[in-house]
Amino acid sequence: MSGRLRVDVFFDFICPWCLIGKRQLEHAQVQFRSRHPGVQITTQWHGVQLLPQLPAQGEPFADFYRKRLGSADAVVSRQAQVQQAAAAVGLTIDLGRIATMPNTADAHRLFERASELGNVAQRDLLLERLFAAYFQKGEDLGCRETLLAIARSCGIDAQAVADCLLGDATPFAGSPGASGGVPSFQLDRRMTVVGAQPAVALLGAMSQALKDSDQERHSA
Repeated sequence: MSGRLRVDVFFDFICPWCLIGKRQLEHAQVQFRSRHPGVQITTQWHGVQLLPQLPAQGEPFADFYRKRLGSADAVVSRQAQVQQAAAAVGLTIDLGRIATMPNTADAHRLFERASELGNVAQRDLLLERLFAAYFQKGEDLGCRETLLAIARSCGIDAQAVADCLLGDATPFAGSPGASGGVPSFQLDRRMTVVGAQPAVALLGAMSQALKDSDQERHSA
């Protein structure tokens, strides 16, 4: 079968399930391509700011989660769940290194600008680097200099993106397509899978979306 499959992903950098879901999608796409080598997959990433109310400097990470989950024990339990799910897809997430729950508005503006510049390889590298900066290195994604350094490390001209880093907690407008939460995977704009679903579930949804699209094309 030939054709195209569009995958729209809605995410936030501070959501570990979004990074886990990214890996699940990558695994699913490898399997999909082996089954449908003639189908071209296009993946678009759309930022969603989950916590626009955070101040520009963010909040202490530990305090934020204690307030959110109610107790230190609940935080330990949730973090263990996240790390177990991450390990299952080959990820190492170091939550102990994260000092700040950042305001991600500027990180999303940076990624959006980099996507507009048109270099898909740089965009994909930037996405991966931003996730790694937060979940593996504990870097502050609300810090202007950190974001510019990450951009430069991806070969992106810092001057071309500097003006989009406002630093004042102005919310990121984002996309209205993630009303069901993140991560969210929209397939050919006809089917949506919400949550860090297993690769087999994403593969099944991708295959069904392709089948539906093919049937629609032939019945037109």
